[in-house]
Amino acid sequence: MRDQRAERLGELIVAYSLGLKPGQVLRIDGAPVAAPLAIELYRAALAAGAQPYVGVEPERVPELLLAEGSDEQLDFVSPIAKAELELVDAIVTIWSESNTRALSRVDAERHQRLIASTQQLSKRRWERMATGELGWSGVLFPTEGHAQDAEMSLAEYEQFVFRACHVEEPGDAVAHWEGVREELSLRAESLSEARELRIVGPGTDLRLGVEGRRWQAADGRYNMPDGEVYTSPVETVTEGEISFDFPALFHGREVSDIRLRFEGGVVVKAEAGRGGEYLDALLELDEGARRLGEVAFGLNYEIDRFTQNTLFDEKIGGTMHVALGSAFHALGGRNDSILHWDLVCDLRADGEVYADGELVWRAGRFLEQPEPAVASV
Repeated sequence: MRDQRAERLGELIVAYSLGLKPGQVLRIDGAPVAAPLAIELYRAALAAGAQPYVGVEPERVPELLLAEGSDEQLDFVSPIAKAELELVDAIVTIWSESNTRALSRVDAERHQRLIASTQQLSKRRWERMATGELGWSGVLFPTEGHAQDAEMSLAEYEQFVFRACHVEEPGDAVAHWEGVREELSLRAESLSEARELRIVGPGTDLRLGVEGRRWQAADGRYNMPDGEVYTSPVETVTEGEISFDFPALFHGREVSDIRLRFEGGVVVKAEAGRGGEYLDALLELDEGARRLGEVAFGLNYEIDRFTQNTLFDEKIGGTMHVALGSAFHALGGRNDSILHWDLVCDLRADGEVYADGELVWRAGRFLEQPEPAVASV
């Protein structure tokens, strides 16, 4: 039986996120467990007059490569995949797994090597996206594995996912996201006037330079669900400390209780309660991995809990996140790295953000009017 929520989600991505046009070539990527959504995306693309096709990769392929592949095989990037990336007009990536912890115990250095090779294609994808040549959207189809991570039943998790995308109930989801686009665009415009941000919270006192950087509204075009405003901070002026109560996930591996100290824009001290070896490996990927490529406000208040999935967690209403690694060149960012790793900081209970010395955010909400900083700050 078809799930009408998945049907509505497929239609939303094709019509709104991608704006797919007749004749355009769409590649749909996902594991076998994502088949229900892949089928609905395929159906919606056909209805739009596009030319869709589906690429399915068994989940055990990366696990097998890391376990048995040589260094040369870990470094290999298929020339067919490179050529294909230049020819398609749009890509949908379905981030769905039946076992979200399959890579948790692989060797950190070998995993680092594989990440470096796969990021070559990711970098080229972002280059084509920046020029408007390529449409792309990342989405998740609910599975038992993701539901377990979120500590929900599958039925509860399905409701959570589809509600966050605004397709749980019938209605005009496109109109909803167009409204989100307008609201977030106004917020991004106001933030573009700031020169410096100061983030204050438990274990956190971090200053970031944002002068001259453009803020972007994340409004459902690249991710679904979405709901954030973000920019790339000035690479050389980040100073202070930041702590992350939420665990951070990257390529199926978890690092928890992360604490970072920045001087001159560079991470000079990094600690973790768990996964420290992997944290160190990621920071050593290249020179740019120790600098911030993104700072963002999470503003999707329909996402109200931590689920151990960055697609949702970085948009939790009332949080902020920063990303180590590559910056957004279109927003003025200059940092280059094969890493882009989002780390979420929960500011809902006890957090403040100052813009140029004025309080603009308290306990997870923007203030209607900025307030002068108190003398102790």
